[in-house]
Amino acid sequence: MNRKSELPQSFCVRKLKVLAVTTRLAILEILMEGPKHVGELNTVLGVEQSLLSHHLKVLRKEGFVEATRDGKAVLYSLAPAVWRANNGKAIDLGCCLLSFT
Repeated sequence: MNRKSELPQSFCVRKLKVLAVTTRLAILEILMEGPKHVGELNTVLGVEQSLLSHHLKVLRKEGFVEATRDGKAVLYSLAPAVWRANNGKAIDLGCCLLSFT
């Protein structure tokens, strides 16, 4: 089944599975403050760079995060499709609201 014909429940389950990892949630919460480079994310998270890159790749694939070139570095930010609600402290997934309070 492709994503366009996916049932709403399947869409939500897939999104929630991606976010069921503490590090990925932490990345989104940090990016809610604004775009960050990998080094900035790693300073806060303190994980191996290869593991951080893996989590960022998963978040990009699922449409949560975008990456743009910034010279030799890559700048990560929340994707425009990720709606922020509750004064920027929550993400509206379309099926539920994920709050960072």
